[in-house]
Amino acid sequence: MEAKLGIAPIAWWNDDLEELSDDVSLEECLRQAAEAGFTGMETGRRFPMDMAELGPVLARHGISVCGGWFSGLLLDGDLEAEKDRVAAQLEFFVAAGAPCLVYGETARSIQGVLSAPLAGKPKLSEAEIAAYGRKISDFADWCAGQGMPLSYHHHMAAAIETEAELDLLMQHSSVPLLFDAGHLAFAGGDLFAVIDKHHARINHVHVKDVRMPVIDALDRSRESFLDAVVKGAFTVPGDGSLDFEAIVKALAAKGYEGWFVVEAEQDPKANPPLEMAKKGHAELLRVMAAAGYTVAGTVAA
Repeated sequence: MEAKLGIAPIAWWNDDLEELSDDVSLEECLRQAAEAGFTGMETGRRFPMDMAELGPVLARHGISVCGGWFSGLLLDGDLEAEKDRVAAQLEFFVAAGAPCLVYGETARSIQGVLSAPLAGKPKLSEAEIAAYGRKISDFADWCAGQGMPLSYHHHMAAAIETEAELDLLMQHSSVPLLFDAGHLAFAGGDLFAVIDKHHARINHVHVKDVRMPVIDALDRSRESFLDAVVKGAFTVPGDGSLDFEAIVKALAAKGYEGWFVVEAEQDPKANPPLEMAKKGHAELLRVMAAAGYTVAGTVAA
């Protein structure tokens, strides 16, 4: 089985909390990612959405686009309006040969609100999730028809956060799933149960690690998702609390092949991105070998 290793630029510059950013250019970010051994990077706010401009920059560093976030509003929005909103990004992702478009539901979400406590996340009834599931399925089908698969990102402080909410969305939709180990662990979910239940839907994986002592110490009635990020809730594989060897072996046992993307938003001054990227890549090489994966295009860091 083949695995590809990517990373997100959020380790260098945070899109939700811009003060948590290193003062580096896109070129330097890509250079460091390549030096660490990664062959893919998801998009972020310093990426031009034009392959005529971006393509030569990516080629210089041997990096490809391995996905990227779209801030969806389908929960409260109109399907046709959402198609218009995503059209330019979709066209760019098709041109870039990206494996998927990462759909994050931001309607009613408090993930980007520094003053909003975690306990205030939006909550939906099963009937609301069923109606939402029909809309997101239609949107995913349309995106696939345009040549770009969608991957649904369950997320802390959003409408679909917990294992139970994810189970309901999977039950009431046909949308492909982005499995994010860190967000699911933060939400108190059983990672191995989710892999077992929904492996057939997983088409993209974020290997986000967590520091459980930080998470366990949060006051969710007062502190926000961004407070958790600032305090260091997330990190790279091998630096946190999750057993990525067991996680990756579970995915391998279910036949998952494709991208494993490090997405570890934290303070780049306290956690230098290049150093953390090298640490995460080394741990991923170790666990991929243990799980029986061949890693595509790897250059040892």
